[in-house]
Amino acid sequence: MTDHPSSIAVSNEIDPGCLPAWERADLPEPLPFGLVNLFKTIGPGAILLAAAIGGGEWIAGPLATKEFGRGILWIATVAVVLQTIFNLEAVRYTLYTGEPIVTGFMRLQPGKLFWAWFYILIGIAQLATPALAAACGAVLFAAFMGGLPKTPEQVATQHWIATGVILFTVALLLSGKSIERVLERLSWAMILFIFGFLIIVNILFVPFADWRSTLEGFVGLQPTHGHLELVLLATFAATAGSGGLGNLAISNWFRDKGFGMGALSGAIGNALAGDHLPVKPIGTTFPITPENMRRWKVWWRYSILDQVALWAFGCILGMFLNVNLAATLIPADVELKGMAAGTYQAQFMAEKLWSGFWYLALFNGFWILFSTHLGNTDVLIRMISDISWVAFPKVRRWPVSRLYAVLLMILTTWAVFAVRLGTVLQLFEVLGVIACPIMAIASLQILRVNTRFLPPEIRPHLWRRIGLVACSIMYGGLTIALILKQFS
Repeated sequence: MTDHPSSIAVSNEIDPGCLPAWERADLPEPLPFGLVNLFKTIGPGAILLAAAIGGGEWIAGPLATKEFGRGILWIATVAVVLQTIFNLEAVRYTLYTGEPIVTGFMRLQPGKLFWAWFYILIGIAQLATPALAAACGAVLFAAFMGGLPKTPEQVATQHWIATGVILFTVALLLSGKSIERVLERLSWAMILFIFGFLIIVNILFVPFADWRSTLEGFVGLQPTHGHLELVLLATFAATAGSGGLGNLAISNWFRDKGFGMGALSGAIGNALAGDHLPVKPIGTTFPITPENMRRWKVWWRYSILDQVALWAFGCILGMFLNVNLAATLIPADVELKGMAAGTYQAQFMAEKLWSGFWYLALFNGFWILFSTHLGNTDVLIRMISDISWVAFPKVRRWPVSRLYAVLLMILTTWAVFAVRLGTVLQLFEVLGVIACPIMAIASLQILRVNTRFLPPEIRPHLWRRIGLVACSIMYGGLTIALILKQFS
């Protein structure tokens, strides 16, 4: 993205914690700020948005809205706002050091091995079970067979379709020289299709009064009803944005895209390509000079637009369009279980206007769910690869791209088995529930990392620090409530 300036030997003034000190170099020059260069520069937010527009919008959002009314939607607004602060503060560390944020965590006590194993294990617990692949299988089965699988034989067919989705994901992730670039291009394509379809069907099928009611729900002006079911509420709060490991991975994608000092850190490429820059386990920081601070402000503006204008706005719009459609089309007396919301909407549109909407709606649902499965697969493998690259020096005998490919094969073997372990909703709830403690713990770690390892000139303002604490309180409170529920 930018030329690589030569390193300059300047001693670090900041204690590097439990990892070796950073190298020093000037901050790479960003493209001049402007509309054309904006679209050349941003991109990680598109990957995260495509991964975020998934089960939360297709499964948890419609279920929560039907159970509790539009009044529950303010939780999505709060979740996205807090997760945006979380994401940008993770990115702040990467812009300054060229390291993913979890590498920053490994600089904290009790040291790299503790935090490496913590995030590897909790990441596996959250994302190793392919909930969204199972959901993709159910949607494709419904599209061609006229309804969701019910008999054991039909469920077995759904599992085989899900297996095909898992293998297709592997092929896509290994199809280009740069995995980040492959994901970015696929994400833009899926975003355009998904939002284009949702906007059209909302205009065709949803009265203006319902648009207003849904909007009021997002700002807390609608009442709630029913008994709040804690697991569904936690899943909704987590997956309204990205939820958990996905939020942390934004800093890995920013590094691979070459934002800030990430331009000096290399990127995870395709093991079959072999001509990419190797990933450096320890990053590079820049001295605080007027020229570097000028460049920093431009990089930060690009980062804000990537995360606020693209990711955060896209998350809110995606949730709005999905729940607006579901709340209008699904009668109150219809019992929803798992994937039923999407198939009911497809049936309604097909009966009311055109039979082709059955296929269009379900294929749109497939892309919504597949984009998240694709993103989640990369998130888990990318995080384990980057963590291992820093924490376990022996793995550096391999190129990091080969490590990524080996881990992808291992996960794929497990996923083919794990997709048969439960229903779509059960698998998805595991993803959402485990996201809560990840967000609670990582919020405080980001706060500590950014106030300890960054120079005063680029540390977060007070309101951002308060936002990180609020994020920890929200998801920590849900985590505690879920634990207490198990013992009540």
